[in-house]
Amino acid sequence: MRIPFPLLQAEFKRVLLSLDFADDKADKCAVIFAENSRDGIYTHGLNRFPVFVQHVKDGLVKPDNQPNRQAGFGAMEQWNGNLGPGMLNARFCMDRAIQLASDNGIGCVALKNTNHWMRGGTYGWQAANAGYIGLCFTNTIANLPPWGGLEPRLGNNPLVIAVPRKDGHVVLDMAISQYSLGKLKQYENSNEPLPLPGGYDSEGNLSTNPAAILGAKRLLPIGFWKGSGLALVLDLLATVLSGGNSTARITESGADSGISQVFICTKPANDQQTATLIEEIIAYTKTSTPEQEGGTISYPGENTLKTRERNLSEGVLVDERIWDVVRGL
Repeated sequence: MRIPFPLLQAEFKRVLLSLDFADDKADKCAVIFAENSRDGIYTHGLNRFPVFVQHVKDGLVKPDNQPNRQAGFGAMEQWNGNLGPGMLNARFCMDRAIQLASDNGIGCVALKNTNHWMRGGTYGWQAANAGYIGLCFTNTIANLPPWGGLEPRLGNNPLVIAVPRKDGHVVLDMAISQYSLGKLKQYENSNEPLPLPGGYDSEGNLSTNPAAILGAKRLLPIGFWKGSGLALVLDLLATVLSGGNSTARITESGADSGISQVFICTKPANDQQTATLIEEIIAYTKTSTPEQEGGTISYPGENTLKTRERNLSEGVLVDERIWDVVRGL
């Protein structure tokens, strides 16, 4: 089912206004949710919206709260999100990192006590649209077993790296598991197998069955032990730099709230040499012969632009069942 983008955004805003969001905050949150679905990240657009609404109702998200500065030294600052809407805190902190980079050549903002930022790529696109290289990451509740372990002890900590480019920004937005938790649930809801193994079933066998993986709570980290190590150090960095909660403490609370995040920006040289180097790398990558006949080699963010264009012209693809839930909120 496809829905016009303005209608999707308006429906999100209607619900948020009913939850006592100020008009400007409701509008900004609605835009982010709608843009996430527009860009094909349905798991953190429409599909995630009812969860966000429930977090507001449960008091985990404080609609009126604003971030405030805790400390700073040169190009680095620490902020407290005060449990405000995670996507607004994240957008603010990326803007602040951009400003610090403008003044100092590089900027780093570490944020504690915030909420789920929805699609991490949102803030990579934000930096790239402003002409800056952006890097950001977050910790989460434990939902990924460490390599060699059975129980989840690591956060599936998303990592985003964005590089501005005239003909389409390069934006890497990845979870530390082979498939994000949201993507597994999307496959489960569609009753489809995964294209590649995404975790283990309850008997310890690699599986393409999303329901079996979710039931066992054993997602497969990218790169096996390397992904496990990456998840650990991202939690270390987010916690230490922000002075906030670690995955262990977030998990103790029982909710994906009060999390820690980091936003880093720097501005590349705006000259022909820089543009030429970027194009050289992308062009060389695309000379690889596609594995399948008729296939293509894409850089991170390329397919997002194609999906965005189609969804704007034909309507945003939505899960009709979830759309009905949102309309009833």
